[in-house]
Amino acid sequence: MITRIDLNADMGESFGPWPMGADAALLQVITSANIACGFHAGDPDVMAQAMAVAVENGVGIGAHPGLPDLQGFGRRRMQIAAAEARHLVAYQLGAAQAMARMAGGQVRHLKLHGALANMAAEDQALARACYEGALAVDPDIIVMVISGTAQARAAQALGARIAHEIFADRAYTEDGLLMDRRLPGAVIHDADEVCARIIAMLKAGAIITAQGTHLPAEIDTICLHGDTAGAVALAQALHAALTGEGVSLKPFDGLRAP
Repeated sequence: MITRIDLNADMGESFGPWPMGADAALLQVITSANIACGFHAGDPDVMAQAMAVAVENGVGIGAHPGLPDLQGFGRRRMQIAAAEARHLVAYQLGAAQAMARMAGGQVRHLKLHGALANMAAEDQALARACYEGALAVDPDIIVMVISGTAQARAAQALGARIAHEIFADRAYTEDGLLMDRRLPGAVIHDADEVCARIIAMLKAGAIITAQGTHLPAEIDTICLHGDTAGAVALAQALHAALTGEGVSLKPFDGLRAP
């Protein structure tokens, strides 16, 4: 049984007068926050507010870069060259660093968003380009990767500091990738189901697919999506379930790849 874990959530996804998620409430429950950088969601004011509340609550700040697709919320795949990927990530990380400094904090990790993350989970060359962009800006940044995917292999090859992530509210395919959101059962809303499957994964040290297959995995952090319906209640339930099992909730250390 894994006895120490980080709980992260994607947030900072409102835009101007259009609200999304419940950042302030989530930041009282989680230990790491992945904050949108303005390409797929968010804006400077939203970033500033989310980061200020993260600092107040002692929550680790992460940059959450995505594809330049506000209308599609960064969840539509785009063709992107390696150089574009490097620049895309570096640009957004720089924006996040500036806003974090204004809030009296710092960006300690980076996690790719949406379609960019899913593409990088399948394509090691793309993942490497994304992480090269981040590491060029901050060689010590912790790269949050989807455990067991091309993201992890790319970060390891670069010798980066890594946090391996699993998802509480998303179902997995047999190859360890996230199930397409458009498929039935891909997004899990029931708190009891979320808690039971995460406890089972931590006990097994493995990702458990929708078919019940156990895929051995390194696990440092658990993700909840801030835009999922009932995200705060889900986070509170998972927090309680984990502590009830004797699991300590703390930000990840981000050990460097051997």
